[in-house]
This record gives sequence, C-alpha cells and structure tokens, in this order.
Amino acid sequence: MTVWSEDAARDLVLNAGERLALLTRGEGSYVWDGDDNRYLDFLGGIAVNALGHAHPVFVDAVSRQAATLVHVSNYFATRPQLELAARLKRLAGAGIDGRVYFSNSGAEANEAAFKLARLRGGAERPRILALENGFHGRTMGSLALTAKKTMRAPFEPMPAGVEHIPATIEALEAAMDDRVAALIVEPIQGEAGVVELPDGYLAAARSLTLAHGALLIVDEIQTGAGRTGSWFGFNHEGITPDAITLAKGIGGGFPIGALVTFGAASALFTPGSHGSTFGGNPLATAVANAVLAEIERSDLVGNAAARGVQLREAIAKIDSHLVGGVRGRGLLIGIALSAPVAGDLVAAAQRRGLIVNAANPETIRIAPALTIGDAEIEEFLTLFTAALADVQGDRTATERESTESMPAMSDQGDSK
Repeated sequence: MTVWSEDAARDLVLNAGERLALLTRGEGSYVWDGDDNRYLDFLGGIAVNALGHAHPVFVDAVSRQAATLVHVSNYFATRPQLELAARLKRLAGAGIDGRVYFSNSGAEANEAAFKLARLRGGAERPRILALENGFHGRTMGSLALTAKKTMRAPFEPMPAGVEHIPATIEALEAAMDDRVAALIVEPIQGEAGVVELPDGYLAAARSLTLAHGALLIVDEIQTGAGRTGSWFGFNHEGITPDAITLAKGIGGGFPIGALVTFGAASALFTPGSHGSTFGGNPLATAVANAVLAEIERSDLVGNAAARGVQLREAIAKIDSHLVGGVRGRGLLIGIALSAPVAGDLVAAAQRRGLIVNAANPETIRIAPALTIGDAEIEEFLTLFTAALADVQGDRTATERESTESMPAMSDQGDSK
C-alpha cells in the first residue's frame, strides 16, 4: 500500500471502501494524482462538476463571496439566497407560487421531500410510493425511499409507509389510490445503471397523482442542471410536478441541495416544520447562482444535448464484444456491457488515464462536465477503446489458461 492509502485506511470511516487514487488538483476535464499522472475525468464527481474543475466562474464566485459574507443562519435572508431561489423557480417553471428550501446535499433535499409528503398525507394518506431500483440517498428518510435492499438491511426498521413498485405504468395504476400521499421518481435511474423510465411514464404519473390528490415529486439530483440536455429531466415529457429535489450539478462542486415546490405544495411547510443551520448560506448560494448563470450564458444545456448524441453514437460504433448497448440522455450515459466486467474496466480505464464509474457489474456510467467538446470526446473514445481491449485480452488469456489447465479427456470413457 502507498502512504496515502495507508493513511486513508487508518483514518477514514470504511463506508466508501478503498479509495482509487489520491487526487491533488484539477483543471477543466482533467485531474492529477499525487504522482502527477493526468486523468480525463468522465465521471465529474458523479454528475457534480458541471463546469469541470477550477472553472474561472466558480473560482471567482467562491473568492468574492468568501471575502464578503459566508454564513448568517436562517434567521436572516441574504441576497445570494434570494437570487438563487428566484433563478431556480424560473428555470423550473415553478411560477409565482413556487417556493425553495435549501439544504446541503441531495440526501437532505430528499429528506425534506419525505417530510413534504408526510405533511400532505397525514393519517388519511399514509402511503408513499417509490420505484424499484430507485436511489434517493442514504440518510434514514432517503434510505426508506431507496429500493436497494443491501443498503437498507443493516439499518432496518425503516421509517414506515414507503412502498416500492415496478417502474411500469401498469404497476403505478394498480398501486395508486386516495391513500397515497406522494409518488417520488427519478427521470433516469442513475445508480441503477442509467435506466430511463418507460415512454410516457411521467405523463401518466402526473395524470394519476392529480386524479388521486397525491404529490408527484421528481428527484432531479442527478438529472437536473442541464445534465440530460434539458434543464430538468421532467421537461422531456412536458409535465409540471408538485416538487423537485436538486443537488449535484447546481453547485458545480460546492455542497448544496434544494427542494423546489410548485403550486399548493408550497404551502405545506410552516415555520418550524423543517430547517437547516447551514442550508442556503450565502457562500453556497452565491456559487450555485454563478454556476447556473454560466450554464445559461454558455448554453451548456444545448451542449449537453448535442454532445450526448455525439457520444452515444460513437460508443455504439466501438468494435468490442464487451459493448452491448448504450442508453441515457444528454451527458448522463450508461454503457451496457455483455459481461459483468465493469469493475475490471474501470480499473483498466484508470490505468490508461480515464475516470469512469461502474454503476453495477454490467454498466459503465459516464457523466462528464457539460463543457466538453470534440477534443475530450476523441480522447475518451481512444482511452475507453484501449481499456476495453485490455479487459478483453485479460478475459481471453484467463479463458485460455482455464482451458489448458483442464484434465485431458480419457479415451476409456463410455463407448456405447
């Protein structure tokens, strides 16, 4: 083990397992490790670094606000907080009745959404619906919404009332009734392997929730801030939800989350019903406001849409038996593998100087900066193709060794 990995193993909680490298700096779509090896970052902090690393707009916003006002608590309002709230309402189409609650992370935003559902439900509506294979966080409330049994089992019993249903319109129709307080969905299930909902699902969900008086809450933590080629994933089906949760890309790397409510849902929270000491602090909100302004100014939503098509088409043409397909929208892309070698492929890519992610054993997830262009895409294809060849070669060698080590067939076997 290296010195840094020994330090990590000794000093850090073991929740994240062994760290893959010691990264020391970043610029644009690249990061460097402690040995000054350069990597093309096509994970982007898991869809977080919307502007890449050390973008001048991000650096300037942090510096200016840090020198002005960092924290005051929510007994007071600040100009960055109000400006960001107004911007998020405008971008989401929340209208004059919309409201924004600021948190420090996506899990906290989903905790707020859970409480919003409870406020809507009361004793008459104890049911909250979420989808199988969904991921909404690891805090107790957000974990209750998350469908991964391996994550939930050590911490059970979960908060009551959440039911996980298949991600089909038929299952939703069967589950929905007047005792449902809310349905929470991701437009694309990122942690499940970048799995899109069936066509028309969000439209059907909007219709059914309205008919039964339930809230439709859309988890846009991974899909928001232009990631899918629209400002938000729900835009692709032209619906208006009751609430959305945000984090990751809206801060461009600075920790911040948000719950945006629409219409009547905005009146559910009352003074004292929820809060956060750090949520909405002027430093975080100033940085997020600057990041979103740059995404708007440079039309990075449009770039995400165009580069996403370019990437998916190029990946589909890679000549490798390991590539089984490609899915996703914009710059949230899942590469389906024909064998469960995603972990090996991540390691091979890193050795080549490329950072990608294994969403599961058969899926590679990529979520690069919204700023990427032809040069980054060309380099990605070169490095990823080489990593595929490395893994394919390793598999072929292993299979050959396995075959050669098998005992020879006896010629004294069954002669019938």
